[in-house]
Amino acid sequence: MKDELRLFFRVLGRTLAGSFSLSARGREKGAVIEQMYQVGNRSLIFIAVTLGFIGMVLVFQTCLQVNHITGDLSQVGSEFIKILVHEFGPSLTAMMLATRVGAGIAAEIGSMVVTEQVDALRMNNVDPIDYLIVPRFIASLVMTTVLTIFGVAVALGMGALTARFSFHVNPMVFLDFSHVHIGDLLTGLMKCVAYGAAIPIVAGFCGFAARGGSEGVGAATTRAVITASFVVILLDFILSGVALFTLQRPA
Repeated sequence: MKDELRLFFRVLGRTLAGSFSLSARGREKGAVIEQMYQVGNRSLIFIAVTLGFIGMVLVFQTCLQVNHITGDLSQVGSEFIKILVHEFGPSLTAMMLATRVGAGIAAEIGSMVVTEQVDALRMNNVDPIDYLIVPRFIASLVMTTVLTIFGVAVALGMGALTARFSFHVNPMVFLDFSHVHIGDLLTGLMKCVAYGAAIPIVAGFCGFAARGGSEGVGAATTRAVITASFVVILLDFILSGVALFTLQRPA
């Protein structure tokens, strides 16, 4: 446990230091662009399908329940948009990335550890964390935000279509952004940054901690998915509490 904590804080500290180093950023520019493609472009369909179906289900169930109680569906869209921006959009996107991206990072780094490729990097005076995690960290920071915006747009579109064809709600009435305030946007952005930073660090740590051949790689991958998902949920709880008492406190 002590060795794992030391490894985790080394990965965390070296990743943050390397990410804010101008020389390292220029040296790894090509690697960052490649990882942005791996994190972003290859997750588009996954995020679109997931957020789209969740948006449809949430809107359908909400409209169904409100229809039974009051029949006034004019506020469903505005409240759906509000909670999507500061809660469901960032958190669901991050959960999907924790499974796809986190597993990929842990598996790749774990394989390099057990096949001694990481030791070869050290022998060539290359810091494995700078080389393997920093580009993924920067790419994840950027693409988590981009994918969240994309996922929110898809969820809104599918939700509006569901409301229109299932409950005859005018899309102009449904797409009401009047309830979305600057606090909601800042909360969503804060969560995107936190999730985007946490996933590659946790997955990278799990990959570097892999031991024992292919079995160890599999265990590290499973551990990365579980731990990254738990960290996303924990950060969601913490940041939602912080936002509740700061950014979204009633005047």
